[in-house]
Amino acid sequence: MADASNQDHPSGVRLTPRITLHESAVDFSYASSSGPGGQNVNKRATKCTLRVRIDAIPFGPAQRARLEALGSAYLTSAGELVIDCDEHRSQARNRDGCIEKLAALVREASVLPKTRRKTKPTRGSIERRLKDKKVRSERKQTRRNDD
Repeated sequence: MADASNQDHPSGVRLTPRITLHESAVDFSYASSSGPGGQNVNKRATKCTLRVRIDAIPFGPAQRARLEALGSAYLTSAGELVIDCDEHRSQARNRDGCIEKLAALVREASVLPKTRRKTKPTRGSIERRLKDKKVRSERKQTRRNDD
């Protein structure tokens, strides 16, 4: 996980070296957590919920489509990504956890998937397959003749 100091940017939240969201585009809210913390859980609002509109992330149409597909579990019908984190005892660490989850989604959506190239089976693999079929066929033929 990256340092909190690297993620907070004077003008917003830094997701990747090239992508920084303006502070007004990201909304953080806090609630009581169900995670670790013992009796402290009842007193402190440590669970962090991050909300960001997909339109606020500076992506092209193809990258936005990949982000919507990858983040479909976090996506609302209003076009917002809603990411929760209550893994830690402190509000700041949970906030960083939310930012890290969003940054991971953005990084993964930024990468163009490899295109699949059709390949032909090798001559050797074709010959082995045909030989195996012939052996299997002969084995079954000998069973038939034994009856």
